Amino acid sequence: MTRGIVLAALGLLFTTQASTAADKAAVTWHPANPRVGDVAWILVKDVDDTATVEGSVDGKPLMFFPYGGGYAALFGVDLQTKPGTHAWRVGIVEPGREPRSAQGSVRIVRRDFHVERLTLPNTMVDLDPETERRAVAESKQLATLYRTITPERFWRGKFTTPVGSAGAGTGFGARRIINGQPRSPHSGSDYSAPRGTPVVAVNAGKVALVAEFFFPGRLVIVDHGLGLYTAYFHLDTIAVAEGERVERGQTLGAVGATGRATGPHLHFGAQVAGARVDPTTLLGLSLID
Repeated sequence: MTRGIVLAALGLLFTTQASTAADKAAVTWHPANPRVGDVAWILVKDVDDTATVEGSVDGKPLMFFPYGGGYAALFGVDLQTKPGTHAWRVGIVEPGREPRSAQGSVRIVRRDFHVERLTLPNTMVDLDPETERRAVAESKQLATLYRTITPERFWRGKFTTPVGSAGAGTGFGARRIINGQPRSPHSGSDYSAPRGTPVVAVNAGKVALVAEFFFPGRLVIVDHGLGLYTAYFHLDTIAVAEGERVERGQTLGAVGATGRATGPHLHFGAQVAGARVDPTTLLGLSLID
């Protein structure tokens, strides 16, 4: 049965906290009201493991996987998502049963981001045409990678911090003004640490990219499956290769100041199906197996 048929199948409507009889879907959101930039997850309860579960938020597809006697999917609230109510739909097909569907809305809560003013050498801000072409091409390469959905789920259990002794990450979503010029919001979280401090994978995955780009410097991108990627920028050294499977806590490289950086630190980023999310919310994800 096609996705369109599944999502258009007749069924009762449920709120995000619905809990119904066994022959009806029960759908919950965690957290119930995610903030702009959060990694949230949706749970469809009491669904047989032979079922096919599909869904979407604002028409953007969700990638479900078996979890806790039902099916779950991560949802990334991009840092520029408009606060307010956003529509979701879920469709369920199980052998020997009529298709079921559920729909409702989830409220995305406003989040205020601070303004950060930076001063950098003009050569790092006002790019010559060749460097600008390079930076644009590298940005497009990353965007294409983040839109690539691996159907296998690699990550399991709790996420760990990427730098053990650096304290909490800061700066996600900051509206940056560099040399007096407004720039794109900061899409990662920065961990200040001495050069050479080990940087580790926050969960299991596959190394999707190892490169040295103009702005991020030496970088590693880890694909955790089902649209979840984590990024590690400005590395001094790299200890893994593309295509390598890595485990939670495995060393990826070391803190550095390569690329456009004012000093040694790790830029830690995360995307879910192309949505730029606060990577520190992964560390508190309540979805644990």
